[in-house]
Amino acid sequence: MNRLGLLSTLSLLVVALTTSCDTDEKPPANAKPLSELVRTIEQRADFQAFESIELEGGVYEVEYYTKDDKEKKLHIDPVSGAEK
Repeated sequence: MNRLGLLSTLSLLVVALTTSCDTDEKPPANAKPLSELVRTIEQRADFQAFESIELEGGVYEVEYYTKDDKEKKLHIDPVSGAEK
């Protein structure tokens, strides 16, 4: 496995471990797979690593670090995958 593949696998593992929510909120039945949304974010030119992903109020709140070590926060619609 190349280094990028290993980093992607580790990112998904971290996301899976940090996605455990304190609430019982679940994405809607017609939501895109979380793995698809994660891949889209990983493909951003500034992406370095995930901090957390949580479902709050029906929207994914995604926090990640950029390559210049800044923290970035996104709000993603789970159905469309669009930023809000």
